[in-house]
Amino acid sequence: MKRTHHCSQLTLADIDKKVVLNGWVHSRRDHGGLIFIDLRDREGITQIVFDPQVNAAVHEAAQALRSEFVVSAQGMVRNRPQGTENEKIATGSVEVVVEQLEILNRSKPLPFEINDEKEIGEELRLAYRFLDLRRQRMKNNIVLRSRVFKIARDFLEREGFLEIETPILTKSTPEGARDYLVPSRLNPGMFFALPQSPQLFKQILMVSGFDKYYQVAKCFRDEDLRKDRQPEFTQLDIEMSFVDEEDIYTLMERLMAEIFEKALGIKLSVPFMRLRHAQALERYGIDKPDTRYAMELQELNSLLAQTSFMVFKKVVEAGGKVIGIKADAGAQLSLKVMEELTQQAISLGAKGLVWIKVLSGDDVQSPVKKHLGEDLIKTLIQKFAAKEGDLILIVADAPKTAMTVLGQLRCRLAEMLKCIDEDTFNFLWVTDFPLFQYNAEEKRWDSEHHPFTAPKPEDISFIDTDPGKVRSCAYDLVVNGVELGSGSIRIHRQELQEKIFKILGLNEEEVKLKFGFLLEAFSYGAPPHGGIAPGLDRLLTLMTNSPSIRDVIAFPKTQKAVCPLTSAPSEVSAKQLRELHLTIKE
Repeated sequence: MKRTHHCSQLTLADIDKKVVLNGWVHSRRDHGGLIFIDLRDREGITQIVFDPQVNAAVHEAAQALRSEFVVSAQGMVRNRPQGTENEKIATGSVEVVVEQLEILNRSKPLPFEINDEKEIGEELRLAYRFLDLRRQRMKNNIVLRSRVFKIARDFLEREGFLEIETPILTKSTPEGARDYLVPSRLNPGMFFALPQSPQLFKQILMVSGFDKYYQVAKCFRDEDLRKDRQPEFTQLDIEMSFVDEEDIYTLMERLMAEIFEKALGIKLSVPFMRLRHAQALERYGIDKPDTRYAMELQELNSLLAQTSFMVFKKVVEAGGKVIGIKADAGAQLSLKVMEELTQQAISLGAKGLVWIKVLSGDDVQSPVKKHLGEDLIKTLIQKFAAKEGDLILIVADAPKTAMTVLGQLRCRLAEMLKCIDEDTFNFLWVTDFPLFQYNAEEKRWDSEHHPFTAPKPEDISFIDTDPGKVRSCAYDLVVNGVELGSGSIRIHRQELQEKIFKILGLNEEEVKLKFGFLLEAFSYGAPPHGGIAPGLDRLLTLMTNSPSIRDVIAFPKTQKAVCPLTSAPSEVSAKQLRELHLTIKE
């Protein structure tokens, strides 16, 4: 029986129509001879009724129906009896009285209910992902994913971008994470790499004259996984020629505004807030701040210039920083929690944590109350404009350590005190990153982003004399404390790119081996260009308020980079290994 309607379509306008519905048995209820089935397909649910007075044989066949049987049902649409309507579903005012039934397939007993209300272990969900995806929440996530991809594609096509595919089998040019390597059967001892990003190819496309490129790109990184990481992930890769940072900002703000309005009905405020990298660290202690709540860092050095509290005094005299934050209503936290926060600060590199709870009147609670003295405590309370019930946290240490520790504690306090508005999306740009970061362990300079990022023109003179002073034309798009995507204006001159490689410690042979094709392309007239690559999996995790990135990917891997559904990765035969000229060492 050919389907005439989806299970979300029938309304009062369809009364007395003969229809055919196909779908899965979602639930079953027997009421005094009548059998009620909620029939589900991708679009929704319709109640179908089996009445022995209408067709006894069909009613008898319906006795065999169980959860997740696949059926085709033909019947007449009628009003639901008064008082039995279901306002929670679109078809809740009608039902279908079944005249013909065909059981298309049966289902074994389920390992878990197809029900959003039930908590199911992730390992079990991933092993039976085909069932997990039938649940309403998961289905909605995948439908939204498709919708967001289409909105992005339509927007970029209107803006004159071309969607161009770049290779999946490519050259190993490590960009920070490990490559996934693929052995070549036809070239013994040689390997392809799966791309960590299409970075080099999209730059070459700019040299080729395709001045607006995009791709919904699969990328691969063999790295330790967290809740927001996967070994394979999807990003919206974008590159443009003859642009500067402002062009990228404007494009992305308009794109994100369109995605959120069309997909979620949410109007974003544009232009997005901007913070220089140094400002982000000074105010929030992190380069991807969550600005949905305040609790900004405050430097206290000038306030403590004459302090007699030796812990603070020694740090200030040694050129360190004393930095604090105020948590509204934080005094409610127990002593046990305060000890946990202190231990977290120490684990992050701080020597300790000073805390002050502002109680009623002029009373305060602090493990160093005597040492701070009444006058200094009053001064600190005034500095933070703290009121009864607030909590002050202070770290005194090297500047980077103090900022980083309080940045982490700020995030944890916000969760503990439930001061995060989960329905708000705060976008911002973090700009002016350092071009290099010093690798103390290996005593050399590394790229802060990647080696193809252009320096600020006014800072180029520092490259040879003081690389730590060089700022980059790099920018991160951050939302709610999550780095959604990184981008930059790229180096487009061969001689500058060679100089950057030299600073990073790459010799001529390494440069030629890894990046020779890019430098060769630059020697044939490369235009100024730049781009960005927001992570679509991360974006959808935020849009759906999902606890894990795995909830917005149809077939994800676990945190151990394993697919429970297919049992990948798996062993291969000795024959396959011989064909690839490989052996496995015991």
